[in-house]
Amino acid sequence: MSIHARGNRPLVAVLSVAIALALQTTAPGLQAQEIVADPQQPDGAQDAGDAGEAKTLDAIVVTYRASLSAALNEKRAEVGQVDAIVAEDIGKFPDLNLAESLQRIPGVAITRDAGEGRNISVRGLGPQFTRIRINGMEALTTTGGTDASGGVNRDRGFDFNVFASELFNSITVRKTSAAEVDEGSLGATVDLQVARPFDYPGFTAVASTQASYGDLAEKWNPRAAALISNVWGDGRFGALFSVAYTERDLVEEGHSTVRWDRGTSSGNFNAASPFAQARSADVFHPRLPRYGVLEHSQERIGATTSLQWRTGERTLFTLDGLYARFDATRTENFLQAQSFSRAGNGKPQTIVREGVVDGRNNLVYGVFDNVDLRTEARYDEMSTRFSQITLHGSHEFSDTFRASGLVGYAKSEFDNPIQTTITLDRANSNGYRWDYRGNDRLPLIDYGFDVTNPANWGWLNTSANSQTSEIRLRPQTADNSFRTARLDMAWDVGHAWTLKGGASWKKYSFETTEQRRASETVVPALPPGTDLSGLTRLIGLRGLNVPAGTPRVWLIPNLNAFAGLFDIYCNCGMFALSPDNARGNNRSVEEENLGGYLQAEFSTEALGRPLRGNFGVRYVETEQRSTGIGLINGVPTEITVGRKYDDLLPALNLSLDLTDDFVVRFGAAKVMARPGLGNLSPGVNISVSGSARTVSGQNPLLNPFRATTYDLGFEWYFAPESLLSLALFYKDIDSFVQTTRQTGTFDQNPFGLPISLLPPGVSPQDTFEFTFPVNTPGGPLKGFEVGYQQPFTFLPGIWQRFGTQLNYTYVDSQISYLTATGALAARENLTGLSKKAYNATLYYEDERFGARVSLAHRDDYLTNVPGRNNNDVEGTKGTTTVDASASYKLNERIELTFEGLNLTNEFNDQWVDSVGDRVSVYHQTGRVYIFGVRVRF
Repeated sequence: MSIHARGNRPLVAVLSVAIALALQTTAPGLQAQEIVADPQQPDGAQDAGDAGEAKTLDAIVVTYRASLSAALNEKRAEVGQVDAIVAEDIGKFPDLNLAESLQRIPGVAITRDAGEGRNISVRGLGPQFTRIRINGMEALTTTGGTDASGGVNRDRGFDFNVFASELFNSITVRKTSAAEVDEGSLGATVDLQVARPFDYPGFTAVASTQASYGDLAEKWNPRAAALISNVWGDGRFGALFSVAYTERDLVEEGHSTVRWDRGTSSGNFNAASPFAQARSADVFHPRLPRYGVLEHSQERIGATTSLQWRTGERTLFTLDGLYARFDATRTENFLQAQSFSRAGNGKPQTIVREGVVDGRNNLVYGVFDNVDLRTEARYDEMSTRFSQITLHGSHEFSDTFRASGLVGYAKSEFDNPIQTTITLDRANSNGYRWDYRGNDRLPLIDYGFDVTNPANWGWLNTSANSQTSEIRLRPQTADNSFRTARLDMAWDVGHAWTLKGGASWKKYSFETTEQRRASETVVPALPPGTDLSGLTRLIGLRGLNVPAGTPRVWLIPNLNAFAGLFDIYCNCGMFALSPDNARGNNRSVEEENLGGYLQAEFSTEALGRPLRGNFGVRYVETEQRSTGIGLINGVPTEITVGRKYDDLLPALNLSLDLTDDFVVRFGAAKVMARPGLGNLSPGVNISVSGSARTVSGQNPLLNPFRATTYDLGFEWYFAPESLLSLALFYKDIDSFVQTTRQTGTFDQNPFGLPISLLPPGVSPQDTFEFTFPVNTPGGPLKGFEVGYQQPFTFLPGIWQRFGTQLNYTYVDSQISYLTATGALAARENLTGLSKKAYNATLYYEDERFGARVSLAHRDDYLTNVPGRNNNDVEGTKGTTTVDASASYKLNERIELTFEGLNLTNEFNDQWVDSVGDRVSVYHQTGRVYIFGVRVRF
């Protein structure tokens, strides 16, 4: 069977043979090493230094099992509910992408872009509710994705695909809050930590190189990483440098519709059509039925440096630097029917010659005349630059009093200087048909002519048929920066109590821009003697199994040829750019936060058993300043609105060892997350026409999301390196943000709009209709997590070298979603929430060979409530992703590696309407196979 065949049988066969060979070459009776401390010890986890010494007892070590046990030790030592991922070995993270590693943790689900993890959700709460810290300070990285995967990130969600995983050696997910942990999260606080020289005993050098192959792109790509570290001066000074580089070419292909709509809503079916049912208010049709091929090309480089200086026995300084650059190009090429997304004014409307409507009111089959068709090519150049520097110092003034401080700066700069779309068109085509009856995700689409022939397409530069070709130019940016300073102090009051206190200052800045042409449908005529044969190229589907009769190859515009012909990037004439048509994406937000906390920690006994805990309160004041562009009676006007708010956030965490191996944890806290950046823009449209007075826009006076959380956990460390756990959680979300419509006088408007914005002659006491996002009642979120982890050391023979890691999460939340008028539209789950998610890993390790297979599943989740185009909701189907890896140590220095990603070739399946289940996006990215070698010096 070919490696490109569907299913994962080729890889299973390869792994089976590899395991068999490895077992034959392993010395008889050789047992796996015990390289970590027993997690049942009363003092909790052994410290990182001991773990590091244990790993270096032998030149050949068991790594994956060691990383699981080290993470388990960290979890055991914490008071709150914490999960961790620790690098298997120096510069070697368990997965190639940080988000994909995080999905192995209970309660964490991920979303992907271009087949790679991009964002995470924790316990049903989306990316904007999860706070990320790198090397101890908050940071934010953003990239640009396809429209179906969120487009340009202009919000608070962290894009993990900016970083190579080799740059980090641990991830800690804090699911319960404490007073000493900075505010900003409803879901979790995630700490990413780079390696430091004092993590290792002396000179250390590791290098790896890999080659990856994507079965759809049919290209080989390089991946490499290196780390060097040393310690001098009797362990007083250390320096570390690491670098990671990745190239990635990926093809994405499939069918999409840009949603479905009702026949009468789009008004594009002729009243004289013989199939009149198509115009029924209950019958839905695809708006832009199309097949597409997306070509992704990515280059990612990252580097870290860390200097540590122990100036005395009680003083340590650490300087960490991190740099990452993520460059990408993407082409999106579609063959589609435009008519079904337009009202058809100014041209004969589409005629339905034949049609079939299924039981869900979907027009699943149709033959049409007077259809406007389009072949479209879009090209993006994107770049994210991230840089961070932090200085951390700690000093012990005495045996009982110590202090630490941190200052840092982090900046993420996203630039999308070229986002260009060019279309070729064919107006009033007859005999077009679609057929979803055989496959409601991959339909038959027949265009009725040869779509590869340039003579069958036109460069339409007049609007005689309400169909013109387009040139879209939409360059854009999104920048985020953080400046942070904090001071923490701790005083041991006796042997059982520690008092902590601290203060922090943080300044966050966000700015985004976008420019467009004045009219994207105004295009020049082709010069005399020029035809489309020299301005086009062919593109085709690679591995998609489409119904017979659907074209697999079609003609698309050659963007480089058009750019050279018309000089479209001159920013002059009809190609001049301005923000006028994209005012909503030209805005900024600044937040300055001052916070402080007091926290008491204790370690005592209750009923004769060890009891640990902390309780305290955090206070934070947020000063916010938002700037946007509003349209005041047709005149663009810059608007700035400032405000302040504060929060008092108490927190309690308790951890009771009921027995030497059974721990009960309880946590309660008030938490907050700041509003989405897109909702904070003060840009408004103020319109006065006769007696009609309307104001629409965003709301810079939104209050944060606030919630009260309760957590109860049970952890049974029933054997060495083993855990069976149950965690229950409940979050009472006080407020949500939704767009509603309100009526009132302008001078009493609740959105902070100054009277100076009113057009001349309009009274502030006039009544206006305001359409803005507002804080609305939230709702409860509740659920549980179950985890199980164990090496099979209790089994005989080679079976004791196996082990497993399993977890299951269930989350439920019902939010009242409102219409624009404030009426109840639906009670549904939070967007981004999968009710069920589970992960399973089975691994094998001996002194030379290791292999593991991991499965990650998440249920369907909603993306928009209410849905657009008359659909009740929009969502994404659940996925079950299988990855595998294997390694073989040739000797104490050289290790061969293999990884297989997305072995089930999961499709990205997005849909609209809970009853209609209408396909919106159905794309595949294929499998990826990675071969490599790793050398340790």
